[in-house]
Amino acid sequence: MRLGIIGLPQSGKTTLFNALTRGDAPTGAISGKLEVHTAVVDVPDPRVDTLSAMFKPKKTIYAKVTYSDIAGLDGSAGRSGISGTLLNQLTQVDGFIQVVRCFEDENVPHPNGSVDPQRDLATMDGEFLLNDLIAVERKLERLAEERKKGGGRDKGAIEREQALFERLAAALNAEKVLRDIKLSAEEEKMLSGFGFLSRKPMLVVLNLAESQVEPHIDYPHARSQVVALQGKLEMDLAQLPPEDMAAFLDEYGISEPSLNRMIRLSYDLLGLQSFFTVGPDEVRAWTVRRGATAPEAAGEVHTDLQKGFIRAEVVAYDDLVTLGGMNEVKAKGKMRLEGKEYIVQDGDVMTIRFNV
Repeated sequence: MRLGIIGLPQSGKTTLFNALTRGDAPTGAISGKLEVHTAVVDVPDPRVDTLSAMFKPKKTIYAKVTYSDIAGLDGSAGRSGISGTLLNQLTQVDGFIQVVRCFEDENVPHPNGSVDPQRDLATMDGEFLLNDLIAVERKLERLAEERKKGGGRDKGAIEREQALFERLAAALNAEKVLRDIKLSAEEEKMLSGFGFLSRKPMLVVLNLAESQVEPHIDYPHARSQVVALQGKLEMDLAQLPPEDMAAFLDEYGISEPSLNRMIRLSYDLLGLQSFFTVGPDEVRAWTVRRGATAPEAAGEVHTDLQKGFIRAEVVAYDDLVTLGGMNEVKAKGKMRLEGKEYIVQDGDVMTIRFNV
């Protein structure tokens, strides 16, 4: 899973990236210049900590998410759309974290002359809408040419594709992001090879000054969420030694850094969930899409487990923790044997039985 961190210049996105990665990437990138920093981050999950304390394994491994800080968007793409190199970076990510500036700082002037989060959100959406519209119009031209020539694909298939792309064009011309368009399974399949930017999930991060009240933001789109945090404070916290961070959070009565919630939200936004494998050697969280079957989950552990899948021994995380161990789970009849049709649930603790 890869998420692209985007935002207008001076929004604080590299500050957020440094907070996520405990890094020191230089902030204040040159406006319009393509620059990408990438890092892999653990997904905070207290369930992993609890299971690790229970099984005392040699290794404890959290689920992972990759973040890429992508500079280069500044609201000036124009009718030509986003440049090829930058567009290539944007289409490769699974979703976006858009950092929106809410803080005032006379030493860091806003490129548009004033701080206006709602305007900045509209600016970035406008970039994506225009870029998607250009791609949709080009596709419609190719489909019209294909239909005119004939002798290739089935005419009905071409007409269905034309109808879909005409719907997309109408939505984009009405300034409607493609995340809000309801699609059938067949239509989803038709679009699987297109990296339309306004279709990708979006987590909007409002970057506040210290003690700033969160402004009201209107962003009622599908597969979108809004979260507020203090980017500079989160970066400073992330770079503290663990014991100092714990003392700071305790002093101010903060249960956890806002950053942890943001990471979990971004993970959830992509339709992902975690299941666990446990034992004396390793306790590990694995990432799988919601709706995945037991063999698909087994494939996340190793392809051989999916090929030779026989069954999965499954216990719910809550049952395991409540009862205190695997022996107790089995004694109470809470261990289930599930076959190939089983849909994995978030928090399942699984043991895969296979034969290759």
